Amino acid sequence: MINRLLTRAVLIRVGVAVCAVAGIAWAASGAQSAVDLTGKQVDPFASRARARVFLFVRTDCPITNRYAPELKRISKEFAQQKVDFWMVYPDATQTPASIREHMKEYAFPGAPLLDPSHELVKRAHATVAPEAAVFDGAGKLLYHGRIDDRYVEIGTARRTAQTHDLENAIAAVLAGKPVAQPETRAVGCALADVE
Repeated sequence: MINRLLTRAVLIRVGVAVCAVAGIAWAASGAQSAVDLTGKQVDPFASRARARVFLFVRTDCPITNRYAPELKRISKEFAQQKVDFWMVYPDATQTPASIREHMKEYAFPGAPLLDPSHELVKRAHATVAPEAAVFDGAGKLLYHGRIDDRYVEIGTARRTAQTHDLENAIAAVLAGKPVAQPETRAVGCALADVE
């Protein structure tokens, strides 16, 4: 009995050590951090935000651009509630100048981030632009998918959205409630073909 307990204690310590070494190696690689437009690594999970919203976008995606007013409205709605908004550009070929111009032209909310290694794309399970992901203050993914149901499929859109998925998800996270529909299918431009 004592031998089993000692063995278990040793295995737990070894497991903790292996996880710590793996975490240090991952952190040293810089893989967990995105990059701002000056080339500086940024950890968007380091703030004290109650919720973090990542919006995966492409400068060449018309659906992304058509959502700019709605994203601005949602950002304004939650501006006083410790919600961080990040516009994530996963295409490594995009220049900081073209991203600045895109942000300015469409008045997108939040701060732009480059995700050249697609670490944020993977963490959020994003597949298209525009696609949203909402993480709680602890960094747990609680929602990913469409902004709303305005786009049924490429080329087919409703006049107005009937369901405001992103807005509802943020409200639920801030209220400490489960997100009613934690995953939806976003319609937009594929992220698979970006470098």
